[in-house]
Amino acid sequence: MNFDRYSRQLLFSGIGRDGQMALAKSSVTMIGCGALGAMQAEMLARAGVGRLRLVDRDFVEESNLHRQVMFEEQDALERLPKAVAAARRIQRINSAIEVEHHVRDVNYTNIEQLINGSDLILDGTDNFETRYLINDAALKAGMPWIYGAAVGAHGLQMTIRPRETPCLRCIFPEIPAPGTTPTCDTAGVILPIIATIASWQVVEALKILMGQFEQLHQSLLQFDLWENRLTRLRLNREKMANDSACPACELEQYDFLNQQSGQMVTSLCGRDAIQISPSNNSVNIALDLSELAVQLRNVGEVSYNAYLLKFRAGEIELTIFPDARCLIRGTDDPLVARSLYARYLGA
Repeated sequence: MNFDRYSRQLLFSGIGRDGQMALAKSSVTMIGCGALGAMQAEMLARAGVGRLRLVDRDFVEESNLHRQVMFEEQDALERLPKAVAAARRIQRINSAIEVEHHVRDVNYTNIEQLINGSDLILDGTDNFETRYLINDAALKAGMPWIYGAAVGAHGLQMTIRPRETPCLRCIFPEIPAPGTTPTCDTAGVILPIIATIASWQVVEALKILMGQFEQLHQSLLQFDLWENRLTRLRLNREKMANDSACPACELEQYDFLNQQSGQMVTSLCGRDAIQISPSNNSVNIALDLSELAVQLRNVGEVSYNAYLLKFRAGEIELTIFPDARCLIRGTDDPLVARSLYARYLGA
């Protein structure tokens, strides 16, 4: 190892030579290489984490460039997959580390394979279903993972260690229904909140990779940078377990690893369209189409009645029903359809 490269990091008492060696032997899987994931990957590469596995289903667009710091205009012009563009940049930043890229849609069929052999999972996703899937897979594997989310100027961060801390389902027992929470494409986002959440995720990752568990903040952190607010909710696994038995970390019921619990994606033959139905975990959904119309009017054309909402952005048209079922016209690619569903419905 070239210790000169990390000389300023070695001077920091929290890391030192032993810590740097531990980082070099570590392996991290990042699921999602967008705003959070791109920043996580660059910081970990510069810190000298030995092996990075990058997983993302999407490609670079011009609208990504204001907040996804890993990418450049040429990446958007070439419509490079984000995992590929990120891996190329990491190799230019630190050629001494190993980088894998996987242009994959993370789902119940592949997540356990994708995280296999890692020491840690970092959340860079943009939807709840994938986060609950990560939670199940990490708990089953006994692997720590670090949750993060950012929309507008607001963000959340939490570190999850199986059997040691509350898990995602302890804190958020029910997956939010599609269309009920804002997304970056409906509410916007500013780069400072991305940098804030990614920084907290990465510093927690460094502590875990070096075995300094006592330094973890053991909280759910909530930020609102525009309103100058930071809220810290201390997490106590024993108390939460006494209050109610979590189906995931207490009962070991990994519902999101079950085929029946995922989104149902159907190609509509000959119609250049995909139908997506929400997860079976999202039961009794009754979307308020008028509220959803308000969110979507800022980014496209919207019309609706009591039975359905039509939304058009460019060549893509979404027809959304009150039960969160959605017909996506303008693509026959399930990966693109799932990405659009997450982008506009937040699930």
